Amino acid sequence: MGENASSSDSEAGMDEITRRRFIETASLAAVVPPFAAAAQSASQAPGQTRAAAPRVTSRARDLTDGELEAMFRRCSNTGKWGPNDELGTLNYITPAKRIAAAQLVKTGDVVSVGRDLTTRQSKTNAQPVVHVMTFTADSPSSGDSFTIAPHGMVVTHMDALCHFSWKDQFYNGRKRSETLTASGAKWGSIHAQKNGIFTRGVLLDVAAARGVPWYKPDEYVTVADFEAAEKRQRLRVGSGDAIFVRTGMERMEAELGEQDIYPRAGLHAECVEWMHIRQASVYGGDCIEKLPYPSESFTSAVHMIVLASMGLPILDWPALTELASTCERLGRWDYLLTTAPLRLPGGTSSPINPLCIF
Repeated sequence: MGENASSSDSEAGMDEITRRRFIETASLAAVVPPFAAAAQSASQAPGQTRAAAPRVTSRARDLTDGELEAMFRRCSNTGKWGPNDELGTLNYITPAKRIAAAQLVKTGDVVSVGRDLTTRQSKTNAQPVVHVMTFTADSPSSGDSFTIAPHGMVVTHMDALCHFSWKDQFYNGRKRSETLTASGAKWGSIHAQKNGIFTRGVLLDVAAARGVPWYKPDEYVTVADFEAAEKRQRLRVGSGDAIFVRTGMERMEAELGEQDIYPRAGLHAECVEWMHIRQASVYGGDCIEKLPYPSESFTSAVHMIVLASMGLPILDWPALTELASTCERLGRWDYLLTTAPLRLPGGTSSPINPLCIF
């Protein structure tokens, strides 16, 4: 009886191992084809392309490539925190800044500004999440696997400093050609941000300050808009603050439908130098640079200058509608912002779910 029982237990154990390996193999097989197909179709997604999109801009003068290059050099933080620094402007978030940010919590209201992950492909989501459930009829447990392409306009994510370069230049004097490998970035990856962000967050509701429901696709967001929002909200962006900028894009899409990637309203490059002077630690918003940016040297001017020159991480595509509503209800536009990336050595980004606590 003892030998038979032992044999049965062993066979049952093997059955369970075999079942698990089957599930894992089936899951991987299910994930790879859809993701590969999504990647292949990324360049074929419907909507306007950068080359074909209108270059018309309004509300500010386009800067020349020479002016943008001069700004790139003026805003450089190379060497400021040492030759091996990978944190960039996150260094402005000092222990004292974290303590002060914690003291902003008064009512306990919490707003998540992360967007829901979606498996639906669209003109702004060429590589949607691939989500595969793993379970069997005779098992009490269930599991799943998912594949996420964080960059783009759909997944709320943090950009690592190695996400963008300009003419082979990365932040702090590093070279793109010597940094990126097939197995990941050797420097400036998202892993450098592993201790997260815990600081004062400030929403600059530039649409509300202008009294418009949303910015039109040809419009720049300007420094004057930033400062008008500060005046309306009776606050000032200071050293170590994380800035969110709301142009009303979510409202526009709710009323008019999903918009093309190009053209879109976005920051004028002058806003970058303003953030440099104010010593902002992080930028996020429902826009980045004006798209398409009217330059063939600085095709993504904000990304290129803030990441590769300033070393300022971008918190890309937060959902700002509920945050703006909460700010209006409470009559305050600053709060404790906290988030952290996944610990992925070599990664250029990570999905996140930032929390704003009042």
